[in-house]
Amino acid sequence: MSLLISPCTQLLTLAGSPLVRRGPDQNQLGLIEQGAVLIEGETIRDVGPASELESRYTGQRPQPIDAKGCVVMPGFVDSHAHPVFVSPRDNEYERRIQGATYREIAEQGGGILSSVRALRGLSKEKLLQLSEARVRQAMEYGTTTLEAKSGYGLDLENEQKMLEVIWELQQRLPLELVPTFLGAHEIPPEYRSRNSVYIDLLVNGMIPPIARLQLAEFCDCFVEPHLFSISDAERIARAALQHGLRIKLHADQLTRSGATQLGVRLGATSVDHLEQIDSEDIQALAGSQTVATLLPGSVFHLGLSRYPPARALIDAGAAVALATDFNPGSSPTLSMQMILSLACTQMRMTPAEAIVASTINGAHALGRADRIGSLEPGKQADLCIMDVEHYRQIPYFFGMNHCRMTIKKGKIVYQRH
Repeated sequence: MSLLISPCTQLLTLAGSPLVRRGPDQNQLGLIEQGAVLIEGETIRDVGPASELESRYTGQRPQPIDAKGCVVMPGFVDSHAHPVFVSPRDNEYERRIQGATYREIAEQGGGILSSVRALRGLSKEKLLQLSEARVRQAMEYGTTTLEAKSGYGLDLENEQKMLEVIWELQQRLPLELVPTFLGAHEIPPEYRSRNSVYIDLLVNGMIPPIARLQLAEFCDCFVEPHLFSISDAERIARAALQHGLRIKLHADQLTRSGATQLGVRLGATSVDHLEQIDSEDIQALAGSQTVATLLPGSVFHLGLSRYPPARALIDAGAAVALATDFNPGSSPTLSMQMILSLACTQMRMTPAEAIVASTINGAHALGRADRIGSLEPGKQADLCIMDVEHYRQIPYFFGMNHCRMTIKKGKIVYQRH
């Protein structure tokens, strides 16, 4: 089956170098005014001015999709998310409004550990049902690829349960899910004051079977001194690499721990959060292939004021991606459009930089830029149609859903009626 999306007021192809975009290149959208896209099967066959494509393929009679007055762009690649959980933590939201800190809530048994308790007591079938309803919503906002972390099980049985749910969601849904093992998300209650014993379990008892069963592509670690130190994180990461998993790190979110530079040294695919990094960390990222994935949704929702230094990272030549950090505690949003708004208003990224960060650079942060993240012949037909006349209006009209249609692998997976 073939589709011809034409004409669109602006077509953002993101075409260009196969390398991750950085510096001035992070502003380049490959924009075609009055553009069109021809899709055949699961892939893009052609892009260009609407007048050229309409005359070139008239005889083939592709199914027309009218995108007049709209912006057509690659589907969002949300490269950091925690979508498999039981219930929201809205009670903690109210407590934070009243003055409690994230750390205080966690020390009193809330935070991640409250999500762990809920998940451990739930069947895989019920967890699958809850997660499927939630993940489906991502497509309504134009997301076509979503990373999905474990990390609310914290033992082999429940971490495996989470990763199996992610695998089953991948079979059920058109949305592409990328599984990440995050057993190093917290120290479980049964190992409190015995951190080293739990790290031994991660390295010897969890990473090997999860890698052997091919349940995850990446291994992540929440690097904070009170949870997993730099030496702990390096041990976990090296074990993951040894078993064929690629590395991501929750880095320098609450404190400057040195995790960013550890990630660079280990060749991590991405280091994420980065609220507390300094100029040395920025220079290390600028000289590396590691993507800096920024998560302004969590800063916003926690009511904090220190956002990651996006402007300094881009100006230094680091590769910047954006993601939702969708989770039940600190960033309960699936809207990449809202993340673009926060990136522009709070971190002074231009709308073009934010779109690059949420598409092709997000694809690099998941090791998939060879087939997603841009609209180029031969690439996977993952795109969304935004009901705005100029790409700047996507972040400008904040808190609104502009997505009219989402297409994944050449199939319409969401259409607003």
